[in-house]
Amino acid sequence: MRFGPILAAAIIVASLAGCATRPPASDPEAFAEFQANNDPIEPWNRGVYAVNNAVDTVLLRPVAVAYRTLVPSPLRQGVRNALGNLRAPTILMNDLLQGELDRAGRTGARFLINSTFGLGGLIDVAEGQFGIAGHGEDFGQTLATWGVGEGPFLFLPLLGPSNPRDLVGAGVDAVASPWSRFGQGEIVEILRSVRVGMTVLDAREGVLDSLDRINANSLDPYSTLRSAYRQRRAAEIRNTGLVAPEAESGTGFGAGIGISVPTAPQPPRR
Repeated sequence: MRFGPILAAAIIVASLAGCATRPPASDPEAFAEFQANNDPIEPWNRGVYAVNNAVDTVLLRPVAVAYRTLVPSPLRQGVRNALGNLRAPTILMNDLLQGELDRAGRTGARFLINSTFGLGGLIDVAEGQFGIAGHGEDFGQTLATWGVGEGPFLFLPLLGPSNPRDLVGAGVDAVASPWSRFGQGEIVEILRSVRVGMTVLDAREGVLDSLDRINANSLDPYSTLRSAYRQRRAAEIRNTGLVAPEAESGTGFGAGIGISVPTAPQPPRR
């Protein structure tokens, strides 16, 4: 993953947002809804959603169902733990950039404990034996704590819900990750590809039930996903540890894919 194309995509989409047609001020109800949704390029986003949904129907969901069916739950949890452990250096960086020294200390401790006693992160010894719970953090959240607005809602090809701030944040995280910069050679590239593939597979399997409920029960799945993603990101930025209903189904770029969002309340960001 490279930062340049991600930043370019954010700039292009942001420029498209400026060309979108807003409801006239003479229609205050429609204008208020437009502002609340923060989705000025909704027709374009819905088109991308339709393509994503088709790809998901024929490829991603069947593979995720097979993964859940064929791979025992303890092994899937081990994969999820290992992926989360690999995210620890990025989480630590963002903890420090946000001035969250206590959370940074817990992140560093978890990484050291799980990388050694947890067999490279497959077993979450830090939480199971020491009570050190994990958390997700990314540069999109860091930008938010620095006062950067989210910008217009985006639905990205293959990646799902996001926004320009989180898109740029994901690019920074990708560049800053030690796993994207250290090591060369064919084996290293294969391992990186495996990590990306398993991250996508784990994320899709993790939201199988949520997305199935949305598709079965929602009159407008797109609107439901948009609302859920924005609510979840707001909760993550505040560090409340609370997740809005169905919000776990938003796995957009920059949202910390592969990191479970805790459901138990945690101290809010000061």
